[in-house]
Amino acid sequence: ASVEEARSANEELQVTNEELTTSKEELQSMNEELQTINAELQSKVDDLTWARNDMTNLLNSTEIATASLDNEMKLRRFTTHATHLFKLIPKDVGRPLSDIVTDLDYPHLQDDAMAVLTTLVFSEKEVGTRDGRWYRVRIMPYRTQDNVIDGVVVTFIDITAIKQFEARLHSCGEFHGEGSAPRQPNARIGPAPSGRSPGAAGGTLMPGRDRRDAPAA
Repeated sequence: ASVEEARSANEELQVTNEELTTSKEELQSMNEELQTINAELQSKVDDLTWARNDMTNLLNSTEIATASLDNEMKLRRFTTHATHLFKLIPKDVGRPLSDIVTDLDYPHLQDDAMAVLTTLVFSEKEVGTRDGRWYRVRIMPYRTQDNVIDGVVVTFIDITAIKQFEARLHSCGEFHGEGSAPRQPNARIGPAPSGRSPGAAGGTLMPGRDRRDAPAA
């Protein structure tokens, strides 16, 4: 009886060993699959990292301050140049933009951003800062690759030099055309009509008068 029991126990051990061997092979197969999946995921992570680096460098190279807001007007992302207008730090991501201290004299920025999010019509305004700078502020809907609206993108283009140039022209009297002969509103400039000589004006017709009505030279 003891021999039969030993033989039975041996057979059970063999069956158990076979099951363990099968389980080990299955685990090895699963481990190989996981390694393959992990390598694919790592490759995708690397691609996303490079894409993000490229996008960051591209946005920073344009020297345009940009801020991305979600549907609740909370800060999702911002470029380095945005810190020239807002007192931003990396930990501000997730905070409402209205809570961030800014140099912009634009108290209705969040209201305009919400209007763009509601109507999907972009907004553009020229806004000054408290230290004399000027920016063209453009607010546009943020669209995902699936064409889903998921917040807004706000860009701030520095137009201080343009404003200063306009101010200098205005102070010199040139901004409104002073100091030079103004063009008559009805004057037409172009080639002389067929059958008429160009005359001394090089094809310029006098406003409100036909060439036939012009006094003889």
